[in-house]
Amino acid sequence: MFDNLSLKLDRAFKTLKGTGTITEINVATTVKEIRRALIDADVNYKVAKEVTDTIKTEALGRDVLISVSPGQLLIKITQEELTKLMGSKKEDIKISGDPAVILISGLQGSGKTTFTGKLGAHLKKQGRQVLLVACDIYRPAAIDQLKVLGEQIGVEVYAEPENKNALEIATNAIAYAKKTGKKTVVVDTAGRLAVDDVMMTEIEALKKALNPSETLFVVDSMTGQDAVNTAKTFDERLNFDGVVLTKLDGDTRGGAAISIRHVVNKPIKFISTGEKMEDLDVFHPDRMAQRILGMGDVISLVERAQQSFDEDEAKRINSKIRTNNFNFDDFLSQLEQVKKMGNIKDLLGMIPGMGKAMKGMDIDDDSFKPIEAIIRSMTPAEREQPDLIDGNRRKRLAAGSGRTIVEVNNLMKQFADMRKMMKQMNKMGGTKAAMSKMLPPGKGGKR
Repeated sequence: MFDNLSLKLDRAFKTLKGTGTITEINVATTVKEIRRALIDADVNYKVAKEVTDTIKTEALGRDVLISVSPGQLLIKITQEELTKLMGSKKEDIKISGDPAVILISGLQGSGKTTFTGKLGAHLKKQGRQVLLVACDIYRPAAIDQLKVLGEQIGVEVYAEPENKNALEIATNAIAYAKKTGKKTVVVDTAGRLAVDDVMMTEIEALKKALNPSETLFVVDSMTGQDAVNTAKTFDERLNFDGVVLTKLDGDTRGGAAISIRHVVNKPIKFISTGEKMEDLDVFHPDRMAQRILGMGDVISLVERAQQSFDEDEAKRINSKIRTNNFNFDDFLSQLEQVKKMGNIKDLLGMIPGMGKAMKGMDIDDDSFKPIEAIIRSMTPAEREQPDLIDGNRRKRLAAGSGRTIVEVNNLMKQFADMRKMMKQMNKMGGTKAAMSKMLPPGKGGKR
């Protein structure tokens, strides 16, 4: 996500590196490159020009502090302007009514049904009783898809497979929700073209009858500027409350994410970054601006970890590390926890500087499979006591996992190095004490 844009912006800022002052000439050159990078990312031309004109005005109007280089100042100004462009602050979905109704709309193939499942999982984590409603009566297997997702996340799905009246299904679902005590109803609707008057009339009727507390427009970010134009047309008919950007893990240039708020004047509320039910994030404009500029998003990374990691399991692992008993069972457990956090490449992109480092690298969730295959080929005793694994056992593990002996040896070496580092930290008195001893005097270290 945004890889090409980040690299082009980084190149633009480099034109100011090494210069001691900000001048109209060097700012103009940099701003021109920023504008070109935004347009290449499929940002609306008027939006790109407007934001870069503001960046130029701001840059020329500020004094450069001795401790801040002109390049750093321009990055800060660009971050501020991108944040404003995408909405300044996050906006939560409105949930009110008994039951609260959330209506999902969008084009065909935009990922509405998958998002409906993800939103159900998100609301369930908040402790809400959720009912998903299958109102896509046109696409074959849409009802079955929602039922599968509902089973996956443990949320009930209301469907009437033989009924071809979407309004009637939705009305019956509301009545069912009241009867069963479901306080939040998420209605998945059929994909439609903005030019299809019959289909647009149907969803307008649904909105009028259901009076949802929130109507969300789901848009495929890979369609770029077309997504922004479609959102505008939909909003004229539907007056939706917020936007959901899907498929941000794909080969997207990111223009829709940057300019859709400015053009439609409706907030982006969620972004979807993968196929898993966990791959859904509340949209934070400031954090997205940081990621675009290669600064990472450590706050979101920590939040995902807090949501995904089991506290009791974390305490157990910590105890194993402190007593130098960390083994392959514990390692496998940690891998499973990390996988729950979402798309691996997206997670790595949240670490400052990793975006550039990963350029051109093929990283996906399958990256862990060779490691898992080797560990799952071990006997319980080998997992518990890694030192038992000699040369003959390694050959057996390679054959049993379908990997090479080199891969098995690499895993064993990496695991041994990791245990060595954990042991060293324990000798220093734990992670915090180890870090303190590594720091130079005056920076928290003891001497």
